[in-house]
Amino acid sequence: MARLILSLDGQVLAEYNMSKERYTIGRLPDNDVRIDNAAVSGHHSLIINILNDSFLEDLNSTNGTYVNGKLIKKHALQNSDVITVGHHQLKFSDDDVTEADQDDFEKTMVIHPSSQSEDVIRNVNVAVDEVAAAVPVTGKSIPMPGEDHSSTQAPKAAPATALPKARIQVLSGQFAGREMELTKALTTLGRPGIQVAAITRRAEGYFIVNVDPGTKGYPKVNEESIGPKARQLKDNDVVELAGVKMGFFIQ
Repeated sequence: MARLILSLDGQVLAEYNMSKERYTIGRLPDNDVRIDNAAVSGHHSLIINILNDSFLEDLNSTNGTYVNGKLIKKHALQNSDVITVGHHQLKFSDDDVTEADQDDFEKTMVIHPSSQSEDVIRNVNVAVDEVAAAVPVTGKSIPMPGEDHSSTQAPKAAPATALPKARIQVLSGQFAGREMELTKALTTLGRPGIQVAAITRRAEGYFIVNVDPGTKGYPKVNEESIGPKARQLKDNDVVELAGVKMGFFIQ
């Protein structure tokens, strides 16, 4: 059963099990989800549940309805979508989403270490080195895969204690709503021959670098091509890779 989790400034206020066909969201008392705040319209938005699908519609509200930061009129809800109404957030949680769905995403978009050549790892290191050199180091580090441990250079990849945790969340396509924590020193994403990029953890932060531009050219961050150089990722950046948009979030 799908649920809505209402929160304000990160504090959970209420949870709603979506057992009915229609749920209205708004400021007036007759709403199923009442949000008593001046930024919320009397009848702000509507969710309609049809079989296993849920659809969100803005009811011509004054301040609009947003999903994952994007203004919408109508939207097919996906697991982990975050609806913003005024200053409040409603997280849509679909308990029917299975682990197999997550496995399908990883099989499709995540390229595992066994598929990464030493040349790829070396090229990623070189590209990130050029950018990371100008960024202050915030903690100790451990070596990247493929680095020469006998080298006198300072190791580069950040351990879990040196950086805040980060995750990516798919914002578009068939896997919208899927999330993955960036726990590895190097995470390679994309589709070979189409577009491939790597996200690496360093003591200086998280960086994305092109691996294979394929048929789509260089990946984009916030609608801008990253080109051949590495780019440091910031909280709430939107990465576009192999036709899929993904949000980068610091936890």
